[in-house]
Amino acid sequence: MDETSYEKTVGKRLEDDKKKFIEILKELPIIVTACKRVSISRDTYYRWYREDSTFRRKSDEAMSQGIEFISDMSETQLVALIKDQKMPAIAMWLKHNRPRYGGKLTRKPVMNTPEMTPEEEKLFKEFLDPSPGTSTTNDHAK
Repeated sequence: MDETSYEKTVGKRLEDDKKKFIEILKELPIIVTACKRVSISRDTYYRWYREDSTFRRKSDEAMSQGIEFISDMSETQLVALIKDQKMPAIAMWLKHNRPRYGGKLTRKPVMNTPEMTPEEEKLFKEFLDPSPGTSTTNDHAK
């Protein structure tokens, strides 16, 4: 086999491996598992991801599709458990789909900070950026 034929063969195998990897990722969005199924190392995947922008884009798209696929399967199983009257599944569904059953309340802290007087503002600025020779509270702590 001459050099060009060898390079073509290796290039074809590389593209086939990348394509196979992308297809696996669409159904199972777990990098290490896809690597094992294609018989490549994680380092190889990350090198492809870093060096090949087309592969990176396709990999990201496949990962998103795979996550959606697994989520759909999971929801199907969750609904089946709800139909079987399994209380943990019912509670999970309600917790995540009905605010009334959500459990934790999310509240934002209210800050009632009064405005600084001009004198307080001047003292604050001096404290943050004292001029040489000026004594500050930090100097007294030493």
